[in-house]
Amino acid sequence: MTAKIVTDSACDLPQSLIDEYNIAVVSLTVRFGDEEFVDRVDLTPDEFWRRCEASAVLPETAAPSPGAFEQAFRDALEGDYDEVVCINLSGGLSATIQAADAAAKSMADAPVEIVDSQTVSMGQGTIVLAAAQLAREGSTAAEVAAAARSMGKRTQVHAALDTLDNLKKGGRIGAAQSLFGSLLSIKPMIEIREGVVEPSGKQRTRARALTALLNIVSTAGNIERLSVMHAACEDVDDFVSRLSENYDGEIIVGDIGAIIGSHAGLGTIGVTFQVQS
Repeated sequence: MTAKIVTDSACDLPQSLIDEYNIAVVSLTVRFGDEEFVDRVDLTPDEFWRRCEASAVLPETAAPSPGAFEQAFRDALEGDYDEVVCINLSGGLSATIQAADAAAKSMADAPVEIVDSQTVSMGQGTIVLAAAQLAREGSTAAEVAAAARSMGKRTQVHAALDTLDNLKKGGRIGAAQSLFGSLLSIKPMIEIREGVVEPSGKQRTRARALTALLNIVSTAGNIERLSVMHAACEDVDDFVSRLSENYDGEIIVGDIGAIIGSHAGLGTIGVTFQVQS
């Protein structure tokens, strides 16, 4: 049995890895006022951030239709694959997984496994990549899905934001929490906890915020699949270099795209890793 890995465009995986492992990506949509774009089809991450800087309105996002997932599943099963594993961004943050689940149920007995990654961005992306590697090695869809669910429980995502305005206006964090990011140029820190965004602290400057991220990684114990995601950050290379001083493995860097970027905002930088079981 050969399993096809399907995900959504919130995973923020580099396109080179998507191509290498033949991962199918179902795109969410992003709107600026009356203009709507298909994520990473009509709008690359770079184009998204340029538009954000020029736009007077915050972007809004929408989940794919069940039909979009059904088409991806059928393309896989009518092609070279016997089974499908679909790994989506947290169901606590988006209706995307509901659309994927509806698509799977509409296909009767089709061999499709739906997995809630319980995370976002490169946290989701690293799970998708590991699943694709397992599938390439011959694991069944059930085995891949079980491994992905286990990884979801062990995945941590931590990020430093330049502003909480996007999260506040997008409804992804309590309005009262926006107050701690509005004074004295304080940089809010967030994490994904049990599939939702939670505030995790604040730092007075960006330099201190990045040092806090480095400290989180260095004190996390035995970790694997360390990755960095960033929203058009000029200091990302320096940050990755500092991370590599205490981590021997490969560090994958992903661009935060329109879906997560609409809520996180320009200048966000984060780390994700899995605590070894």
